[in-house]
Order: sequence, then structure tokens, then C-alpha cells
Amino acid sequence: MTESAADAIARAGGPLPLLRNAQARPTIFPVTPEFSNWRSEQRSWRESVALLDQSHHMTDLFISGPDAARLLSETGVNSFATFPVDAAKQFVAVNDEGYLIGDAILFHLEEDVYDLVGWYMVLDWVQFIGETGDYDVTFERDANTLMRDAGVPPRLYRYELQGPHSLALMEKLTGASVPKTKFFGMATFEIDGVRVRSLRHGMAGQPGFELFGPWEEGERILAAILAAGAEFDLVRVGAKAYSSANLESAWVPSPLPAIFTGRRSAEYLAWLPAARLGSLAGSFVADDIEDYYLTPYDLGYGRSVAFDHEFIGRAALERHAAAEQRTKVTLVWDPEDVAAAQRSLYEEGVPAKYIDFPKARYGLYQVDRVSVDGVDAGISHDVGYITGEQVFVSLASVAPAFAEPGTRVVVTWGEEPTSAKPAVERHRQIDIRATVAPAPFSRFARETYRTA
Repeated sequence: MTESAADAIARAGGPLPLLRNAQARPTIFPVTPEFSNWRSEQRSWRESVALLDQSHHMTDLFISGPDAARLLSETGVNSFATFPVDAAKQFVAVNDEGYLIGDAILFHLEEDVYDLVGWYMVLDWVQFIGETGDYDVTFERDANTLMRDAGVPPRLYRYELQGPHSLALMEKLTGASVPKTKFFGMATFEIDGVRVRSLRHGMAGQPGFELFGPWEEGERILAAILAAGAEFDLVRVGAKAYSSANLESAWVPSPLPAIFTGRRSAEYLAWLPAARLGSLAGSFVADDIEDYYLTPYDLGYGRSVAFDHEFIGRAALERHAAAEQRTKVTLVWDPEDVAAAQRSLYEEGVPAKYIDFPKARYGLYQVDRVSVDGVDAGISHDVGYITGEQVFVSLASVAPAFAEPGTRVVVTWGEEPTSAKPAVERHRQIDIRATVAPAPFSRFARETYRTA
């Protein structure tokens, strides 16, 4: 019998000891780690065109039926006043208390048919509300390759073309001018005689196209892309580089979902399999799980919130909107301190927590303490290296008083006491100095692409 999240939490003595000591290994993207090397692959989405395979690491939740639109409207903070077929948007959900459950990309595929794509946290929540509420909907889940039964292929292929040459490559592939499409706009093309749907998108804040269609047609489309891409310096991107792309666009992929307390939490945790709870890592330590909760505003999602409809958590979110919110920023870590942490591996005594490249996150939910003069200033999320800028950074949510670019802060790296997670070795905590910078860090993403 599958253990429920509620049973697992009771067994561990609470959500925090369970998440802190979860035996889940760090999340990996189940594709080739490197086709060449992750440094060159990172540069490709800035300098030429990158091909990223998204077919295996995301989960699709297909939602259909006469009440599908109503379910999504009542669980999403986004406006659904206009959302026609062949449109897509970032979908954001909160709990009854207005705290973030998560976000994903929502595609309107056909009349009354939608595909919610991304991390499973928000997908689980929407499915739970649909199954336990009064909705005439049907769900079909296509889990990522790590969670899918062995030998069963994905339902869809997904390839992303990203970088300054992506538009020229698309026109070569389709044999026609690509119509101007706004960010998150959708279009349909023909490639090698096959109908392909496209989302205008960019994981690293560069211009890009996410192409998708039936899995059976994926190899044919891939072959066409590779053949046409040679003249545009196409670079295939492996899991290592791809996992770091969000650092440039400032998307936080897996904030801790606010599912452990609140009005529906008991029923939801009894419904949710324990295997999907994840793991908590980092130096921020609190006794109350709610201290780890975020609002959409803490991650810069205020632009997605629309109080033009009724949705779960609306009243509470209106109160959050009126209060002071944290600001999403990029923290540029001092190279001397990062080098000192790495150098400790070669010195006597207990070293600092190992810093991996290009991505140093070692739990599904990475939450590190950010402070100024010993006073808490916010939390640091995803962390890693950007080759194109030659900087080591983390994405963070900090109090407005510390959000001005140039502000000096300290990130505490490592756990004390150390947890029992498999990715945590014997180490000592250290302080790493950092400087606040804008998010997205990429000027192109900040000033050109995301505003187009």
C-alpha cells in the first residue's frame, strides 16, 4: 500500500524532520548530462542556438471536460477572462491562506482540453481540488521519465530552441517567415511534413521556441532540427547546463509548497503520496514550517495575480498584496569566498559543504539564510554558476530594505546540525559574502525579451 504524506509526516514527528532528513536523492534531469561540456553548452543560448530536450524531466497533467476551465480559474490566481485555444500562460496557485503552492505552464490545447506542465507540486494540488470538488473533469497524468513505468515513453516530445539564432533556424526548418509571437504565445508550424505546435518561450531569458507534438514524431523532428542547425552553430545542451538555465531568467523552479498547514491540508496530505513530498536543504532553520512559506509576490509573480475572479486563497492573497513583500533578486557571491569554500577541501579539518558546478542545489527545496550584520534579510533559493557572466549566483527573496542593487549581504552555506539526506556529507557551515543584483541577472532578459 502506498504511504500517504500524512502518514509519513506522523511517523517522522512533523514535516520539518521528514523533509530535512528525506532519503530522496537530489533531483536529476534524465537526459545526457553533457553533449560536449556544460560551459560551452551554457554559452550556446547566448551566442548561437541551443537545443534542449524537455521530453523527460517534466510532468504533464491533461485536464479535460466541461468544468476544466472553471477548475483552473478557481485554483489559479491568473485571469481567465481571455484564454483561447492555442494560448499558454504561467499558472500560479496558492492555498486558502494565500501562500504559494507552485507554478507551471498551462497550455489550452483544444476546447475544454488543457495541459498543465511542470513540477508536480502544483499539478497534484489542481488534481486534488478537481477530484474532491464538484467538477466534471477528467485527469490523465504523464509523469516524468524518472517516475514513469520502465519502458513506457512520454506522451509528447518537447524540444526547445533558444538563442539569438533560434529565429533564423525556425525559418529554415519551416521554410517560411515566423510570425511575430509574444512571450508565451503559441503558433503551429510544419517541419519535415509534420504539424508541430510551438510556444514562444525562453528558459534562460533568450529568444526561444518550445516545440512539441506526439512522441512518435519526435525522432523525425529531432533529425530535422539537427540537419538544419549545423549552419547556425546549433549546440545540444545536456542536463547539467539545462538545469542552470533558470539562474539567468530568475525563475525559482521548486519553492517549498504551502501544503502542510491550512484549511485543506489534512485532507490533502491524506490524499498525496509520501513519495512526492521532496526534501529540504539549506542553512535557514525554523521551528515552524510556515516560516518557509512564500507568497507569489516574494518570487515576482505579482504580474500574474488578477483579482478579477474568485479563486482559492483570494481574500488572503489580497491581504498579502497590501502588506510589505519580499523582493526577488540575484545574489552575486564573492569569488574569494566561493574559492575559499572549495579550497577547504584540500586543507586540514572539516571542509565546507561541497559546492557543485554548475548547479549547487542539494535538496528539492533549497533554503539558505541571507543576513546583514547578523540580522535576517531573506532567503536564498537556487544557486549555481553562469558561464557567460563568469559569476556564481543564487536567486533570493529579500526584504525591501536590502533589495537595492549593490547591497552587501551574507549567505550562510551548509547545514548545522547536518541532516541525514544522502547529499549531505560531514561539513562545517561558512558565511559567503554576496552583492545584490537585479533579477533576471541577464540584462537582455530584463530589458528586452521579457518586456517584448
